[in-house]
Amino acid sequence: QVQLVESGGGLVQAGGSLRVSCAASGRTFSSFSMGWFRQAPGKEREFVAGISWSGRTTNYADSVKGRSTISRDNAKNTVYLQMNSLKPEDTAVYYCAASNRVSPTVDVPAYNYWGQGTQVTVSS
Repeated sequence: QVQLVESGGGLVQAGGSLRVSCAASGRTFSSFSMGWFRQAPGKEREFVAGISWSGRTTNYADSVKGRSTISRDNAKNTVYLQMNSLKPEDTAVYYCAASNRVSPTVDVPAYNYWGQGTQVTVSS
């Protein structure tokens, strides 16, 4: 089992920055690839960014590419998502998730463990 707890969400003005974090406990964190997803009201959960267990491989949704950076610190069992130049359409609940796959994937079913989410609201 892996427990994931997100933090760092909040209210920010358009153009601002925010970093959300996800702390893991339980099974060896470094053996999982990690992903960030988001879900806005009335919409499906969508992939935002992913990172391999080593941190060497990352991928991003086109909607956040160039504005966001995913990183991880295996010594701290934590994965981060730095978001810059935020837009109102980035408003959503942000979830982190852990997958047994070596490389990060956009597929929701590939993730075995999920956090409870943290709300990010971007005002215009």
